[in-house]
Amino acid sequence: MSCKICLVSGRVQGVFYRATCRRRAEELGVRGYAKNLPDGRVEVLACGEEGAVEAFVQWLWEGSAASRVQAVQVSEAPEPLAGAPEGFRTG
Repeated sequence: MSCKICLVSGRVQGVFYRATCRRRAEELGVRGYAKNLPDGRVEVLACGEEGAVEAFVQWLWEGSAASRVQAVQVSEAPEPLAGAPEGFRTG
């Protein structure tokens, strides 16, 4: 199991980025969440099989059709599956 916390910056709020994340995560079997941050970034927690998480993290650069991702900062979650909900949520 792998768990990554990603901070995605660019034009990622108000452009269906989180909803698109949820769809892609469900396709890959990744659990976690995507939530807007006050500074305009989106925080994404991705947990699951290592290959699926890596594929999802790479996909974060694509996002929705209207998004324009400028950076994806990736770090290990402090504890595997820490705070990961069942499925994938947006908030």
